[in-house]
Amino acid sequence: QVQLVESGGGLVQPGGSLRLSCAASGSIFRVNSMGWYRQVPGKERELVARIRSGGITNYADSVKGRFTISKDNAKNTVYLQMNSLKPEDTAVFYCNLNVLQIIGGVVEVWGQGTLVTVSS
Repeated sequence: QVQLVESGGGLVQPGGSLRLSCAASGSIFRVNSMGWYRQVPGKERELVARIRSGGITNYADSVKGRFTISKDNAKNTVYLQMNSLKPEDTAVFYCNLNVLQIIGGVVEVWGQGTLVTVSS
């Protein structure tokens, strides 16, 4: 079993910054990729950013230049630094890991979600 614990969401004014964290624990042999998605009511969950085991990153066009994804391999933790936040960034953010377990093969795991609200 692999568990994810997210933290760092909250209320921020437009133009402000937040950093999200997602720590993984459990039966992890190797983390293949880590990512952040977001969802607003009535819309599909969308990819915000992803980082692969080799460090290659990709971002949604809407966040390029404002958000930065990073990871700490020793802690199995992924971060999302969000700067210059806009009201349209308001959403529930979910972390997502693709993990090779010690026993049980590859699994895709989702965090519980953390609400980010950008408002004055």
